[in-house]
Amino acid sequence: MESSPIVIFEQPGPGNTSRAIEAAGRRLACGGIEHVVVASSTGETALACFGALGSQGARIVCVTHHVGFRAGDEFELDPTRAAALREAGIPIVTATHALSGVSRSISSTFGGTTPVEVVAHTLRLFGQGMKVCVEIAVMAADSGAIPTDRDVLAIGGSGRGADTVVVLRPAHMNRFFDLRIREILAKPRAW
Repeated sequence: MESSPIVIFEQPGPGNTSRAIEAAGRRLACGGIEHVVVASSTGETALACFGALGSQGARIVCVTHHVGFRAGDEFELDPTRAAALREAGIPIVTATHALSGVSRSISSTFGGTTPVEVVAHTLRLFGQGMKVCVEIAVMAADSGAIPTDRDVLAIGGSGRGADTVVVLRPAHMNRFFDLRIREILAKPRAW
């Protein structure tokens, strides 16, 4: 397989979404990928992926923030977009964040840091989107939405939208260090 060129964005953020999805589409066209996992807290990015990549044959999976991520018992995913995703056959994974979860509660209550937070911060050295790509792959694998025995495409971002695209071999949370980042297709330079 011929490798795809890496797309480097000058700044992180949602302004890179369409070019990130284009990079994902170029890699899908090379073959060998059957699943795309995309971070989408409101559903907008997942629907954009479906619009651009849906005809390429890969199964798209949307991973959202956990309920209560921002406040209370709120589900961030827009109900209209959630219905459109379901109608398109896109599974929606809403689960505890693999790289924060209880660890974030411990550090915010008692101070200090936990090993899981060190892993998250280490991945952020490559940009917030890289941490998100790894995290959503673990969340989707733990929910049974993607396999762990083959490579998948992961699309994440820095806040809203998408600015990072990688091919990785997912792993379940209890086998986290079996996860492998195989290809970096897009990421921001500045972070």
